[in-house]
Amino acid sequence: MPIAGKGMLLTSMDINASDEADFNRWYDREHLEERVAIDGFIEARRYVAEQASPKYLCLYSTETIEVLDSAAYRARLGAPTEWSKATMAQFKNMIRSVARITISKGTGRGAVLGVIRLRPKAGQDEALRRALQVELDPADLDGIISMHLLEGDAALSGPTAELPITARGVDWFVLIDGTESHAIATLMTTRFAAIDGPLATQISVGIYRLMWDLSRADITQS
Repeated sequence: MPIAGKGMLLTSMDINASDEADFNRWYDREHLEERVAIDGFIEARRYVAEQASPKYLCLYSTETIEVLDSAAYRARLGAPTEWSKATMAQFKNMIRSVARITISKGTGRGAVLGVIRLRPKAGQDEALRRALQVELDPADLDGIISMHLLEGDAALSGPTAELPITARGVDWFVLIDGTESHAIATLMTTRFAAIDGPLATQISVGIYRLMWDLSRADITQS
């Protein structure tokens, strides 16, 4: 399974250009390591948009989805650093989804990530999951490394002490890991062109480039 663990926190946001340098410095020098150090977190990957909105995206893998409701995680949320409070206050168009990784096929990860945000139609969760079980297969697809399904949890994706935002956890996210943008864009407009239909509403699509990643092993070995 190319994504380690069974739980995922997906966050995405925009930031004003005037705050962007400090925002990137905060992520790179404090926030990713702070999160990955929490018990049950495995790794984090940080992305910037090639053709997507919001501009920035981060994926945090956890051993289980329950880690994202654990005492250790809640304690961290309840005691943000001053730098965190100042930076998060500048977030715009924020998306925060705590999700289960229910499908993950392929081996490894790519430098480019396609993201399809879906909203299952009422009563169609199982039918949509069955359909994606077939479609999320990277075998024989040049430039595609692995594909995954994240199913958002509405209760866990709600507001936090750090981010008093409206819950958006009912959405699902298809992730397409690839080696180059064209392969992902082509797949989105061919295999996944009909994903907006009787089973789901397509909310958005986007392509992101990996900025860097950090694993728990990196921290423990440093």
